Order: sequence, then structure tokens, then C-alpha cells
Amino acid sequence: MANKTIVVSGGTGLIGQRLCKTLLDKGYEVRILSRQLNPSMDKRIRSFAWDVSKNVVDERCFEGADAIIHLAGEAIVDKAWTPARKKAIIESRTASIRLIYTALKKSHNTSVKTVISAAAIGFYSDRGDEILSESSPAGEGFLAESCIAWEQAIDEGEALGLRIVKFRTGIVLDVEGGALPPMALPVKFGFGSNLGSGKQWISWIHWEDVVNMYVFAVEQTSLQGAYNMAAPEPITNSTFTQALAKQFKRPLWLPGVPSILLKAVLGERSVAILGSTRVAVAKIQDAGFKFNFTTISSALKNLYA
Repeated sequence: MANKTIVVSGGTGLIGQRLCKTLLDKGYEVRILSRQLNPSMDKRIRSFAWDVSKNVVDERCFEGADAIIHLAGEAIVDKAWTPARKKAIIESRTASIRLIYTALKKSHNTSVKTVISAAAIGFYSDRGDEILSESSPAGEGFLAESCIAWEQAIDEGEALGLRIVKFRTGIVLDVEGGALPPMALPVKFGFGSNLGSGKQWISWIHWEDVVNMYVFAVEQTSLQGAYNMAAPEPITNSTFTQALAKQFKRPLWLPGVPSILLKAVLGERSVAILGSTRVAVAKIQDAGFKFNFTTISSALKNLYA
């Protein structure tokens, strides 16, 4: 195990950096694909250049590598969903994995057997109270359409004889970035409230469990196909807001933010906040994965310790 080499795309991102550190600590050799060299990266990590927009990748990255963990992709909700933005969101995911596969086909020195890729629970879209397993059909709308295209591109690696693992990721909780800081900020200052009805389900996961699940997929070669990446106990938006208020010892006195207002401000992107996605994680648990954080209270307590 200690001599295995893992290539990480998106290795300079928040989860990517945490994952690379964990892999290094466990004795793996780590390489990253990056558009630009991050001078703060661990000096033990070898960085290789790629530019998906120009269809260019340094194929030496894959020589002698055992597995690829693919995290690269444009952020989904940070900008308005114009037609150009939608195209960029989808292509950043589909073109990037296809570029990797093209490089693997051309490389004569690759020993890559496994590709483990990020995916998203946006695959299911807004499904109310329905409990969603990996065998549930895809939803409708842009989030689902982009996730379907993403997964189809990932699955093209099966034709190369690769073991493919896809993690349909929920809301990753991390105090240093992502969804948590903007959600927590108003609650910290005593202005927290439900978003919309507050009844929509949030499938969340602590960043530490995200990292551990990727490592688990590297080491458990029986894993194959799609897995929901979320904590065992999804919660409603209302419960999440209450948990934040309890963590910060702040009152909740404001009425909920009306759905109509969120739709007016965010447009089509409001589905990412108002949509309800309640996923089950029995499949990854049955495979032997143990979560460190199963309740929102334990996760928040750790994150804000």
C-alpha cells in the first residue's frame, strides 16, 4: 500500500488539499493535476500541468500511477446560470474526465486501474420527502441534467477496463469554505432563519468523512459504481438552522426567508437551496465504511471547536 501512487485532479481545492495531506500521511505518493502551481502545497506533492479548455495535459502524471481521484469542476451556484455558465459547468466536468481518459489511452507506461470521481446528489434533484438510494432514477432540471452528463462521461472509463467509483456528494460542511460559512454567518449574528418552508431535506457530510471515504474507495477494491456521499442522518433546513443556533447560542426570532424572494434573487439557482434531496447511505455502510460524524450536532461541535 505504502508505495501506491495516486493522481488527484482538483488537488488545490479545499477538499483536494485535505485529501492529499491524508494520503501523504498514510504513505501514498501523491501527484496533482493543476492549472497553476500552488506554492503553499506540500513539497512532497508532484504537480503536473493541465488545461482542460485547451485539451492539454502532462501525460507523465499517469506514468506508474495506480489510481486517479477526480475532483475538478467549476463551482455550481456561485454565478448566475446563463446559457454560457451552464455550458461551462457541464464541460468542466465532462471534458476534464475525458481528457484524462484520452491521456490514459495514449500512455504506454500507465498502470492506472481505478478512477474515483466526485459526482453530486443533484443527480436526484428536488424530490421532497422521498428517500433516495443509488438505484433511484435521476431527477429533472439543470442540476440533474448536468449530473447525468457528468456520470456518463465518468462511466466511459469502463471501456478502458478501469474500476469506476462515483461519489454522489451532498452538502460538504467545512468552516473554511463551501456552503457552511454563508449559512452560518447570519445565525452567528442573531439573524438566522429558515430558507423557504424550512421543510426541504439537506443531505450533509463533514469534510473529514468525505476525505476518509475517498481513501476507503482507494483501499477497498471491491467498491464499484455509484455511492451516496452524505451522513446517515439527513436533516431539514429548519433543523439545520436550529442546530446552528444551538451551536452559537443564538436565538431564532426572524420569520423564514420566503421562497418567492429567493427565487427572485437567485433565479433558477434557487433549486440548490429550496430543493429537497434526502439520500440514504446504506450502500457505503454495507461496504464497511464507518462515519466519524453521524449527527449534525457532533459535526458542528467538531467544526467549531
